[in-house]
Amino acid sequence: MPEWEAVIGLEVHAQLATDSKIFCGARAGGASEPNQNVDAVTLGMPGVLPVLNREAVELALRVGLALGCDIAERSRFARKHYFYPDLPKGYQVSQYDQPIMSGGGVWATVGDGEAAEERFFELTRIHMEEDAGKTVHSSSASKSYVDFNRAGVPLVEIVSEPCMRTATEAVAYMKALHQVVVAVGASDGNLEKGNFRCDANVSVRPKGQEAFGTRTEIKNVNSFRFVGRAIEYEISRQINVIESGGEVVQETRLWDEAAGKTRSMRSKEEAHDYRYFPDPDLMVLEVSREWVERVLQDLPELPRERRKRFESEFGLSAYDAEVLTQSVYRADYFETVARATGDAKLAANWITGELLGALNKDGVELEEAPAAVGPDGLAEMLGLVVKGTISGKMAKKCFAAMYRDGVSPSAWVAEHGGQITDESAIEAEVQKVLDANPGQVEAYRGGKTKLMGFFVGQVMKATRGKANPQAVNTIVRRLLGG
Repeated sequence: MPEWEAVIGLEVHAQLATDSKIFCGARAGGASEPNQNVDAVTLGMPGVLPVLNREAVELALRVGLALGCDIAERSRFARKHYFYPDLPKGYQVSQYDQPIMSGGGVWATVGDGEAAEERFFELTRIHMEEDAGKTVHSSSASKSYVDFNRAGVPLVEIVSEPCMRTATEAVAYMKALHQVVVAVGASDGNLEKGNFRCDANVSVRPKGQEAFGTRTEIKNVNSFRFVGRAIEYEISRQINVIESGGEVVQETRLWDEAAGKTRSMRSKEEAHDYRYFPDPDLMVLEVSREWVERVLQDLPELPRERRKRFESEFGLSAYDAEVLTQSVYRADYFETVARATGDAKLAANWITGELLGALNKDGVELEEAPAAVGPDGLAEMLGLVVKGTISGKMAKKCFAAMYRDGVSPSAWVAEHGGQITDESAIEAEVQKVLDANPGQVEAYRGGKTKLMGFFVGQVMKATRGKANPQAVNTIVRRLLGG
């Protein structure tokens, strides 16, 4: 049997964060009840005319410019015909042969630790389109319902080249793209709500073969984990089909997480099946060079640029910089704490260690952290560590009280006391321990230097952990004669 290679391309749909829909004034979000954010244009009533939302175009430009795409001076919208219950007009307004953006790519870190490698994944195009509605199936198999709140919400579809070879690469690409789209403010990127989702095109071929195999499309996957699992399963499934003497059928499949497998949904349509033609109700979209330059000037620092800056400016490791730039909020949080304390490495260690550890245990994101451990609270506590007011061990107890009970660092120190740094007071405690343990002192001086830990431990016990550990070590060693 030949050694197989997968060929993977992703089509990512990102819902743009506009107040109104792409071609009308109906609200783009916020409704709690079905079919509240609809109007005559959304429902495709006779005689209505769509009007393009300028804000949607601007947000799309932010994505394209952040990804290094070429911006078309002229692009146009087309009607993509297919007949589903959640498509009220019987067609979707999208872009076909003249998309607003082409080229560009996504930088992504593939792998972990020393095996991590930064890779560039090329894009084919980015185009704008409207979202469809949502079909809701009831527990009774006899009924389904359609909610048109999402119909007409603006999307960008970001189409990669078929340049990925493993599920790991695909997940890394999708995560990096998500970071960029959210960082530039184009989308909230909420995966659970389907505001950022992808279709994965997967095929396999013998290694060394240039021609692509027959591809299948895994539709509407809205989880990084699910994308990875779905692609891995589909690669394995296709290899098994071919090695068993069968042929892979070009089709659209769905990921069934409960079963851990993809399932056939329908045969895969080609472009001609949709009967694309230019939308006669929408004018050609013209994007001026001045508009592009203004959007480019307004772009924020991108995740990759910020990661590199954290490494150079704060001296962070590539791993820490990667972790701390997973979201804009996390990066802002770190930078606030690092600048307030003047110790970036200490801030990074605490955020990636104690703080994220506690949040992961509770299953919440940093944005949902208790108010007491917000950036100002953590900076205040770490400032006490930097000043020597509390030790690292005391800081862990202080942090636990902050996280659990909302206690402020100053209130915790007022109740429990700070670190003992007065050397004369520490020396007095050390002398008491030495006087109480003459046998151990004689053994230490006789060469059993491992007893150092015993003496330090006794002093820390006597001071209830408040003595400065470095000072204790220094004084014990001095009083024992080196």
